[in-house]
Amino acid sequence: MRKLQLFLEKHAFGVCTKLGEKLGVATSSIRLFFIYLSFLTFGSPIIIYMCLAFVMNLRKYMRQKRNTIWY
Repeated sequence: MRKLQLFLEKHAFGVCTKLGEKLGVATSSIRLFFIYLSFLTFGSPIIIYMCLAFVMNLRKYMRQKRNTIWY
């Protein structure tokens, strides 16, 4: 089960993990917050999650591009 969780965190954007690291909160708490909030607000946090994932991947791409220029 742990291998599956690590695989999903690595390949499924890692938004909750990154937020947990930055805020100092457990990742499982943030995931539960997103799940419960999605049920209460009929899915609108999913849009926020996708936007955060897009920004994270864009930053990752820009960092990779920047590093290859200087070498």
